[in-house]
Amino acid sequence: MAESATRTERSYCRICTSMCGIVVEVQGDQVLRVRGDRDHPLTHGYMCPKGRALPRMHHHPQRIERPRLRTGDSFQPTTWDRCLDDLCARVRSVIDQHGPASVGIFFGSGVGMDAAGYRMAQALHAAIGTPARFSPLTIDGTAKTFVASVVGGFPGLSPRPDYERVNLVIYVGINPMVSHGHTIAMPNPAMTIRATAARGEVWVIDPLHTQTAGFASRHLAPRPGTDYAVLAYLVREVLREGADEEVLKSSTVDCGVLRSAVEPFDLDYAADIAGVEPDDLLTLLSSVRKSGRLAVETGTGVTMSVGANLTQWLAWALMIVTGSMNRHGGVWFHPGFINQLDGGSLPLIPEIFGPGPRSRPELRSIIGEYPCAALADEINAGNIRAFLNLGGNLIRSFPDANALRPALQRLEVFATIEIIENETTALSTHVLPTKDQLERPDLALWDFLSPRVNAQYTPAVVSPVGDRRSTWWVLSEIMRRLGHQAPGELPPDDLAGNGDNAMLASVTERARCAFTELAEKRYAETGFEFPARWIEAHIEKFGGWRLAPQPLVEQLNAVRTAHSRERGSGSLSLIPRRQRRHLNAQFLFLGSPVDVVLHPSDAAAAGISHGQQVIVRSSRGEIVGVADVDESIRPGVVSVPHGHEHANVNVLTSTREVDSLTGMARYSGVQVSVHPLPA
Repeated sequence: MAESATRTERSYCRICTSMCGIVVEVQGDQVLRVRGDRDHPLTHGYMCPKGRALPRMHHHPQRIERPRLRTGDSFQPTTWDRCLDDLCARVRSVIDQHGPASVGIFFGSGVGMDAAGYRMAQALHAAIGTPARFSPLTIDGTAKTFVASVVGGFPGLSPRPDYERVNLVIYVGINPMVSHGHTIAMPNPAMTIRATAARGEVWVIDPLHTQTAGFASRHLAPRPGTDYAVLAYLVREVLREGADEEVLKSSTVDCGVLRSAVEPFDLDYAADIAGVEPDDLLTLLSSVRKSGRLAVETGTGVTMSVGANLTQWLAWALMIVTGSMNRHGGVWFHPGFINQLDGGSLPLIPEIFGPGPRSRPELRSIIGEYPCAALADEINAGNIRAFLNLGGNLIRSFPDANALRPALQRLEVFATIEIIENETTALSTHVLPTKDQLERPDLALWDFLSPRVNAQYTPAVVSPVGDRRSTWWVLSEIMRRLGHQAPGELPPDDLAGNGDNAMLASVTERARCAFTELAEKRYAETGFEFPARWIEAHIEKFGGWRLAPQPLVEQLNAVRTAHSRERGSGSLSLIPRRQRRHLNAQFLFLGSPVDVVLHPSDAAAAGISHGQQVIVRSSRGEIVGVADVDESIRPGVVSVPHGHEHANVNVLTSTREVDSLTGMARYSGVQVSVHPLPA
């Protein structure tokens, strides 16, 4: 039999929101190679090691090809009809006995990067009517949503640097050289950072001298969770000299309250809280004054810390008082391509909190979602009895994995959508294998995270293996079997005809171009108004940027007092980090080590040598890694990568140590000790 010819297909990567253009080499049903697409109008051939590993992901030896149904202590491959009938009968029984709130749903990254699947997941959630919705928002993003709401009146506002003109970018707790951004995508970060540093300055504020710091002009290493003190000092001094007075008078409220809130943060006090040299703060202030306008970007190093809300708030305050918001040389706001934010008047949503879970009423819901820290308690209290996990590895993403694991085992129903076996699928009662990113057509639903106003489309590259089905079809079948009407007129199937594309066409009904045009061109881009009148109109309707929301002012006083008491405690502070060759719980087969980065002085005090196996221990649990003794990290800090299966950093965290305003668990700043592993 003749060997199939090799063909190439152009697509784009959906591992993260950078969505780099790729070229996929295929022979028959084998994916041979993935490389960057040099002709892609945004990424020009750039891609990271994870994208190049898509063939290994697609052909992973533990990939799931058929539905699985738990029988006793083991799984049995089964048909879709049998699996879905059994699942829905059990979920319906739970709802009939305990109500819709007894069903929890997690919108994981797996469904989040699947445009048609995500829209159907929203419909399923609405049909069931449960308040028990969870997502990555309360794992690493609540501070950004909260601050956007109370300062700007809309949770979806996300300022991004004007990289064509900005002369000063300050990266706080973010390492885009590895992460490619947090809520703002940065394809080809090295080129972007180099160009900015060549034109002006790039500062990195992080306890670790990261890969991004290696490309920056300057690096400042504060104590974990104290970045807010650095920004409070800058805001204090700019308000004294150098603020944009026209902006303060015409577009802000509570400037006087902000002045009072940051007044304690003089040079010596801010330097003492943050544990940095006063001369470094003076140099940074000089850079701020010289640049005039600037951009501040934050990441999970901020949002997972005790100072999350404060750092995010003061970053916004600094950009506002310098006249950098919605201005050339500062930051701009994405108007969206698929969903046009500038198509009308933005709603005012300054209050995003609602009633919390019954077992933890102090943890308020945020934008209709329960904090992830509440899941184990809700299960143990009998409030959640069935759970639909839509594309997420809960064990490696939710806090306090030691408490979560036995809670998940108590569920009456635990269904997981996944493509590769992991410890979360092993705990499930039903496993639902859906098409991976090479097996389905798709479009870039999260276009507003892109550095351009653009959209992308890709056809499927290969046929689905085994009995994998589209996520939208699986979820619509669950809706039907539960007795709910799916939204709109659905295609009859996802395997024959044009079913997947018909679903994608419904997603683009309000886009800036028709689906047929996007499907033909594969990539579409438009210009945007900058400065944007729709932003000015929204802020005017809101009454001006609110510089000093009372909850944040109160939290600032509480946190700074606590940090003043903690100085010199002598314990080690944990900071998690990403690694270039894996993302969250994915791509660990590329071999990224569990390297525990320690300063030489801390290693010597603990009797630890470089390359030695060590135990990292907190009050909640312990993990084992390999010591990386390096001066790149400040003394008193230990850095452990997250996402590893056998060294899960989440076992070190607690569902009781949460932010008092947003309910988000603290993953950074956890007090730990490090010890040599006994022989």
